[in-house]
Amino acid sequence: MYKKERDRPWAVLAAACVAQFVFALDMAVMNVALPAIRTALGFAPVGLSWVVHVYALAFGGFLLLGGRACDLYGRRRMFVLGLAVFGLCSLAGGLAQAPWQLVAARAGQGLGAAAAAPASLALLTTTFTEGRARVRALGVWSAMNAAGGALGVLAGGVLTEYAGWRWVMLVNLPFVALTLALVPAGVAAHARTGPRERMDVPGAVLATAGFGLLVFGVVRTDAVGWTSPATLACLAAAALLLAAFVAVEARTRAPLVRLGLLRGRWVAGANLIVFLAAAGQFAAFYFVSLYMQQVLRMGAAETGLAFLPFSAGVVLGTLLATRVAGNRSPRAALIPGSLLAAAGLAWFTRISPDGGFLTDVLGPSVVGSIGIGLVLAPVAAAATTGVAAREAGMASGLLNSSRQLGGCIGLAALATVAAHRTGDAASPSALNGGYALSLTVSAALFVLAALVALALPRREGSAPAPSAAPAENRLEGTPS
Repeated sequence: MYKKERDRPWAVLAAACVAQFVFALDMAVMNVALPAIRTALGFAPVGLSWVVHVYALAFGGFLLLGGRACDLYGRRRMFVLGLAVFGLCSLAGGLAQAPWQLVAARAGQGLGAAAAAPASLALLTTTFTEGRARVRALGVWSAMNAAGGALGVLAGGVLTEYAGWRWVMLVNLPFVALTLALVPAGVAAHARTGPRERMDVPGAVLATAGFGLLVFGVVRTDAVGWTSPATLACLAAAALLLAAFVAVEARTRAPLVRLGLLRGRWVAGANLIVFLAAAGQFAAFYFVSLYMQQVLRMGAAETGLAFLPFSAGVVLGTLLATRVAGNRSPRAALIPGSLLAAAGLAWFTRISPDGGFLTDVLGPSVVGSIGIGLVLAPVAAAATTGVAAREAGMASGLLNSSRQLGGCIGLAALATVAAHRTGDAASPSALNGGYALSLTVSAALFVLAALVALALPRREGSAPAPSAAPAENRLEGTPS
């Protein structure tokens, strides 16, 4: 159990937001630079994909472990350690001279992000304990996460074209330095007031291996397909490991993830919503980018600029969410936000080979991004409703895992859908048909998210997550 000393809210919010921005930026910035990286370092075509996949594998596989480590060893400590690892590996990647060096650096970045990302959310949820202030803080944090992903495409194109591919790694360094400078300004250490629980080593091994294999199996479907023996074996092994993880957690006194958290309707519902929303959002982001580059023939930097309205819409959506859900249940923003996001993505399905940015992209980008912004802020608040402060890292790791898995699985599945519709054709018309179909499925995922939100309790206090923690150690003051 930890006792807070003297957090300064502005410093905590700034540090958490900058960190989340750079983690999201790093997931998107690399894609545009891949052709230049292949030429510069001599990557084989198959090996090049690992520059992207190994980051997702390390990040997704270690999130639960990182979240629990925050609770056991201190949120600030894990935040600083994760950022330091992330920054050092960004520098190593920017200086890489061989393919294996860049792949190793990307794996290290994923590990650092898996430690720091749950810590950033846990710091927010334990610092901002009043309803409206907490929703506002989580809204800004969520907006920075979405803005990092959207601006990553722009940054990747501009940096690759005008500064060189190495800067897609080195660009992280000033953000990491700024975040680390903010920590001593007001992110306090947490003094221990009781005995330290032991790390659930069997659970950590099973969860990391299970989620790692799941992400590995999914991200490789672009090369080997969903029905290949390699994919099926990998997914089957992941299912067995995760089933064993659940069995171990049910019998462990100090588990990596207390299963009772998921018996709370708010925590379970929020994680399902973020899984569906991430699947729809990541896939839509990917296919709209491909539509602009491969059908409309826009350049990389031009495509990045075209995503600026999306970023602005997400920020506007999060600001609206703080007003809508600040003094009410998060479902007041989750339901209309999910439906508005679905409407924007459904509008995207009207893309055509003869279209243009103003006629086919701008309108649905604004509508869909406002809806996504309305979802992002309250879902983070909902996922920590009724959670004990000493389990904030656990809940944060769970939410981040749901988002990461939703994005990986959704993108891989919808890429298969698009490829099946397109077939072997590479004409703009055929590509357009595949992208439109996948965007239709993305819209349907947000409709499902709205249905899940509709099933949530009307008031947060009506369904708290069960916890063995004393009442005074709960995160209080969530919006009602």
